[in-house]
Formats: sequence, structure tokens, C-alpha cells
Amino acid sequence: MSRTWPRPTPYEPVWRAMQAFTEARTPDTLDEIWLVEHEPVYTLGQASKPEHVLNPGNIPVVQTDRGGQVTYHGPGQVMAYILADLRRSGRFIKAMVHQIEEATIETLRLYGIENACRKEGAPGVYVPTGVEASAELAKIAALGIKVRNGCTYHGMALNVDMDLTPFNGINPCGYAGLQTVSMAQLGVKAGWVDVAQTLSQQITRYCGLSLSNE
Repeated sequence: MSRTWPRPTPYEPVWRAMQAFTEARTPDTLDEIWLVEHEPVYTLGQASKPEHVLNPGNIPVVQTDRGGQVTYHGPGQVMAYILADLRRSGRFIKAMVHQIEEATIETLRLYGIENACRKEGAPGVYVPTGVEASAELAKIAALGIKVRNGCTYHGMALNVDMDLTPFNGINPCGYAGLQTVSMAQLGVKAGWVDVAQTLSQQITRYCGLSLSNE
């Protein structure tokens, strides 16, 4: 089942709901994708270092249990939380991360962004800032996953049409000076709901989820 939360939604209630869902699920519990647009928040992954939070200002900072470093969530960004049973699909987490990235790359391709790619050793999805081979990469989607009892939660954040200024208050994903970019900046005119549903469809396709038909 793909579930869209009210927009925007505070971060912490969704996080706690993911934990509760994962703790209560059984081998018969079907997988779900939660599509969320958050109120402004910085979230710290388990590998985060305090020095990567440079100037949070009035934006809340929340320490979470996901993998990865610090990132920003806010209006205009699609957050796809992936509540999946890895054992049922026969996947290991490394393969799941690869397939979530692939689903996001395919989503971007469907909107005309043909050059989205991975970056070695840095989970997420990136786009080149120029056409030359040496062009730097800007991050368009951040990835952080938690596995508990063989099941995943947290997920992928895709920048659709958002104010990117808050990323200046941190070292995004632990990288000083890392550029961020949105689909809108790359010329895509698409609504949040449309992109959210497309991303959900591609995650379902690539990641072997068992969803209900509701």
C-alpha cells in the first residue's frame, strides 16, 4: 500500500509511527510506502558528526536511528519511506539500497533528467553540474535506511521544487561544500503528488515489495 500523509507533516510523529509499524509487523504483514512532505527539519543519521551542523538557525535538529549523515527535509521534497520485509523478497540491504537508487534514477529519467547517477561511496542520487567529464556532482536525492528484525524503514528524499537554502546550514550528508539541486532547477515542471506517485511506482517495481491493492 502507498500511503500519502497530510502535507506538510512534522518529522517525529512519522518516525515514531515507522518504528511502531516495524515492531508490530509479522511475516504476513504486507509492505508499505509512506509518501510524506515534511515541515522543515534537519535529521542526523547514526553516522552523523555534530560538526556537520553548521548553522541550523530556527530549524529543529533531530537525532534519528537511520543510516547516513545529516540532511534536510522540507516543503517541496518527496520523502518515500519504505517499510519492507527483506527476508520475504530475498534481498540484502546493500542490494535494496542499490535498487532504491535505481528506482529514483528511473523516476528522474521519466521526467526528462537523463544524467542522474550514483556516486561511489556516497549513497543517494546525483546529477552533473556541467557537461564536461570533470563536472562536479550535485545531490538531488538523499538516502538513509534502518533495518530492524529483517525489515526496513526510513527511505529516500527527492528534491522536487523546494527552497534549497537550508542545506547551507549543514554539510549535506557529511560533505563540506556539497551542492544540492532540485528537479525544478533542472527545468522539470511537475507537482509533488505526481512525482510522489511515480517514485512510489518505481520503488515497488525495482525493490520487490509486496503491497496490498488498497
